[in-house]
Amino acid sequence: MLFLLSPAKTLDYETPVPVALRKKATEPLYGDEAAALIEVLRKKTPAQVAELMDLSDPLAALNVARYASWQPQATPANSKPAALAFNGDVYDGLDARTLKTADFTWAQQHIVILSGLYGALRPLDRLQPYRLEMGTALKTARGKDLYAWWGDIVAQHLNKRLAGQDKPVVVNLASIEYARVALRPALQARVVDCVFEEQQADGTHKIISFFAKKARGLMARFAIQNRVRSVRGLRSFAADGYALAAKASSPDRLVFRRAGLPK
Repeated sequence: MLFLLSPAKTLDYETPVPVALRKKATEPLYGDEAAALIEVLRKKTPAQVAELMDLSDPLAALNVARYASWQPQATPANSKPAALAFNGDVYDGLDARTLKTADFTWAQQHIVILSGLYGALRPLDRLQPYRLEMGTALKTARGKDLYAWWGDIVAQHLNKRLAGQDKPVVVNLASIEYARVALRPALQARVVDCVFEEQQADGTHKIISFFAKKARGLMARFAIQNRVRSVRGLRSFAADGYALAAKASSPDRLVFRRAGLPK
C-alpha cells in the first residue's frame, strides 16, 4: 500500500534536522529528470517566471536564484529531507518533526510525495529549495506542460514499488492537480480516495480546502504511526474529531466527517 501526498509551496530550511534523520537522508530517485527541468527554468528571466507561475516579482526573483543555486548532487548543506522541508497545511497535519525514527523508516516505504520538479519523493529524500507546481505550463522537449514531461514515469514508479503485492492499493491523499500525474491508465493498482468534510449549519457537509489539506496530513500520520497496510485499517481514522461516514462512503471512496470545527 502506498499513500500519495501533494507537496507544499512554503518551505522550511530554518528548523534544524535531527542528526539521526540527517544520516538517513536519501537521494531523490529522479534527480536526472529534476536537473533537466532546472536547465529549462534557468533560461527564464524573473519576469518570465513571474508570468509562468503567477508570482509576485520578489517571489519570482527568489525562485530564479533557487534555480541558479540548485545542484545535481544534494548535500546536507544545500538540502533537507522532503517531509521536513515542506511547510504547508498538509504538513501541519503530518507534523513530521514529532515522528520517531522508526516511523520515518516505515514512511520511507509507504509515503510518496508528488512533485513537479522531482516527480516522486520519499519522505527522507534530500530536497533542495524550489518552486514548480505540477500544473505549471512549462514547455519542454516532451510537450506543453509537466504532465507531458512526466508522462507515465510516476505511475510506473508506483507500479514498481507495489510489485509483488497480491492486492496493490494506492491511497490518494493528494490534490487533483498532483494526483493527475500518478493516477493514469498505466497505474496497475486499486485507488482509494479519502475525502474530508465539515458539517454545515444546515446539517449538510462540505469539503473546506484548508481543513481537508490538514486532514490529509493527519491521515498520513495515522497510517505511519499505526503501520496501516489495508483499506480496512483506514476506516478507524478518528483524528481531530473526524469519523468515517459509512453511509456516504463506498469501497474506493472513504468519506470522513466531523460535526464542528476545532476551536
